[in-house]
Amino acid sequence: MKKYILLGSLSLFLMNCNKKTESPVTATTSESIEDSTATVIDTLGTKSFCYLGVTGKDSVFVSIDDNLGTVTGKMSYKNSEKDSSKGDLVGFKSGDTLKLTYEFASEGTTSKRDIFFIQKDGNLLEGIGNQKDENGAMKYADEKKIAYKDGQKLESADCAKVSKALK
Repeated sequence: MKKYILLGSLSLFLMNCNKKTESPVTATTSESIEDSTATVIDTLGTKSFCYLGVTGKDSVFVSIDDNLGTVTGKMSYKNSEKDSSKGDLVGFKSGDTLKLTYEFASEGTTSKRDIFFIQKDGNLLEGIGNQKDENGAMKYADEKKIAYKDGQKLESADCAKVSKALK
């Protein structure tokens, strides 16, 4: 019996020796809280982007607002030898692709057509593909067959200049 008591007390002694010492919890001050909130970056707000594309004497101006994947904006084609168009963009962002509907006025009528862009390296690449008429709106016939390498390239531009051109 003495052996069991001796072994039990030796076990308790060894278990207490292995206990880790806990460090005291540091108190936070109002200064440390203020410092950490001063550098907060708004990642949930609307992001605005502006683009300009020039081909010969023709220009394209685009202003886009991205609100967590819901995209709105304005676009204007200023062509030198044919009718220009100006209108609104509405759609969504899927990965790096902007899938938009362009509702515009040209030649005295209002029209709608799909226009897709890929955002790459701060630029937009317009998608080119066959379109079909669906209830008065031009839609891509097959979204899987849209090519971006031959589409017009729009480069990032100053929003003040783009906004002036969109008025």
